[in-house]
Amino acid sequence: MTATTTDITAELIRDLLREQHPDLADHPLELGARGWDNQVWRLGDDLAVRLPWATESADALLRKEHAWLPVLAPRLPLRVPVPQRLGEPSERFPRPWLVTTWVPGEPADRAPATRAADAADTLAAFLVALHRPAPDEAPTGRHRGGPLAETAEHFTWELASATELGLIREPDAVRAIWEDAAAAPEWAGPRVWLHGDLHPANILTTDGTFSGVIDFGDLFAGDPAYDLAAVWILLPDGAADRFHDAYRPSPDAATLRRARGWAVLRALTGIHIGEAGVHGRPGGKPTWGPPAQASLRRLTASLPQ
Repeated sequence: MTATTTDITAELIRDLLREQHPDLADHPLELGARGWDNQVWRLGDDLAVRLPWATESADALLRKEHAWLPVLAPRLPLRVPVPQRLGEPSERFPRPWLVTTWVPGEPADRAPATRAADAADTLAAFLVALHRPAPDEAPTGRHRGGPLAETAEHFTWELASATELGLIREPDAVRAIWEDAAAAPEWAGPRVWLHGDLHPANILTTDGTFSGVIDFGDLFAGDPAYDLAAVWILLPDGAADRFHDAYRPSPDAATLRRARGWAVLRALTGIHIGEAGVHGRPGGKPTWGPPAQASLRRLTASLPQ
């Protein structure tokens, strides 16, 4: 469903800038990407404009980024879209919008990391810097990061549907990973800051390794296992052990089990989105299928024989 009825064009964005941030209105402007929640337009060399367009929830996600990301960004070792200005709803465009820094690079679903050691070290450094105890007022996840067992119905549907479509070679192995994860002890440590949406389209690469992280709309505090699923989603083959050696504090066995379960769920979702994209269905993205399949292959290959 498209929640924004106003056509988002360069002319509209210039008008919004002239009304609220006129010093930026004459910068060059071009469409960067259309994401799930927002459109991103590059503004000059160093800035971007993000406008909600496809979901009702995008307004709250943008305001959350505006409130929290400037606090977190200075300690993060990768470039992130730091909010610079907040655009308020108006008669011309009845939703909030953001001006952020521009993050260069190619999305990893189109240009995956190929330098395994560098990518593992870079991802570990980023998550070590991010995964610090969050204050009590930090946001909670929107249907993310709770007990994995609560996803049983969703997992069963995702696996059955993908298997029926002929997209899963070893459904029993996939189920075994998820069941082991769902049985793992829950997180008993402090709530830590999480990106909350570390799929390949939200990670940027340059020269074969990670160079930026975008879209912090799902930022929340909780169990680090939710973000650690990215190890199997983002890294090249053979890089997981190096990541786990570099990540601190070292994740315990239960955390790794939960992370593998979240990785299975994310991979199944990616497979469905990729399949929809291949067939031109709404919401589909064909570039999501290959990394999701590679993730499942890595996960099932790591099962004890």
